[in-house]
Amino acid sequence: MKKSILYSLAALLMCGMLFTSCSKKEGGSSAKIPVTFAGTEAATTGQSRMMQSVADKLNATGRFNAVVQVAGALSGDTDALVTQAKLGISLVVPSDPGRLASQFKIPDMNILMAPYILTDPEMLKKLPDTALFKEWQAELEKQGIIYITNMYNGFRCFYTTTPVNSVADLSGLRIRGFGNAIGNNLAKYLGFANIGISWGEVFPGIQQKALDGCEVQVATADGSRIYEVTKYLAMTKHYMLQSAFVCSSAFYNSMSPSDRELFTKIMREAAAEYGAIIQSEEAGYYENMKKNGVTIADVDIGEFQKAIEPLYTNNDLGFSAGLKERLFKELAN
Repeated sequence: MKKSILYSLAALLMCGMLFTSCSKKEGGSSAKIPVTFAGTEAATTGQSRMMQSVADKLNATGRFNAVVQVAGALSGDTDALVTQAKLGISLVVPSDPGRLASQFKIPDMNILMAPYILTDPEMLKKLPDTALFKEWQAELEKQGIIYITNMYNGFRCFYTTTPVNSVADLSGLRIRGFGNAIGNNLAKYLGFANIGISWGEVFPGIQQKALDGCEVQVATADGSRIYEVTKYLAMTKHYMLQSAFVCSSAFYNSMSPSDRELFTKIMREAAAEYGAIIQSEEAGYYENMKKNGVTIADVDIGEFQKAIEPLYTNNDLGFSAGLKERLFKELAN
């Protein structure tokens, strides 16, 4: 499986190189910049539509040849896509802060996705201007990755084959979650078994009873028709999911300053636009869950918050002293 991913991405890189070569022959210094936006979500989700919008806007400038590959077309493993970007392939990948924190060993980045820390999508509009964001950018760039922007991508809740109305109901369930420090610690304090498999394996895993459910945002649950295999939804809203868009530093720095500025501007504007769109569409997705026979439980979120308090008192995520206070202060400025 991993070899096939590498071969596919290598072929993509070769195509981009050939395109660039042909463009140079035909247009000299006016060669278009090849870039592929690669994600794991269905084409209908806000994240995927955001990437298509960015690609269209980039192409309209005449400076880029941008294409979009979603629904796991290149890989159902986000970390594998980010690794390929790190190696220099001209990919833009929507990961998330928790994945990046684990993959690149920057524990403080976990604060952005830690349970019940950030709860207001409006906060993300100011994030790229904070000193913390710029520090994380610098640390990632040293490792070959450019951190472009964050986008609100929905609150994550539990979709299960049995009812979950309280923390105790999660005990012993096999739930697909993030296979990183955030996911493992959430499972530790809520009492379920965290199964960190790729998203493409979730539907068949539940169908075959290898999983009892998953925790995910509603747009992705709807796009993947999770309502066909789970009939219970607990509105825990334990994570405010963000799509953290990253690309290869080699690719990014190969562009002229004006092209980099244009690329970043279009990405950040689209992230703000589609974050708002995703918010506005969530109610419709929840209604579709109900229409498809899903029972939605409005749980006592305070009970879930209390259950994960030891995560912070024990500092299981290894945050720097005063990190939360610093983040909120910078977001307030």
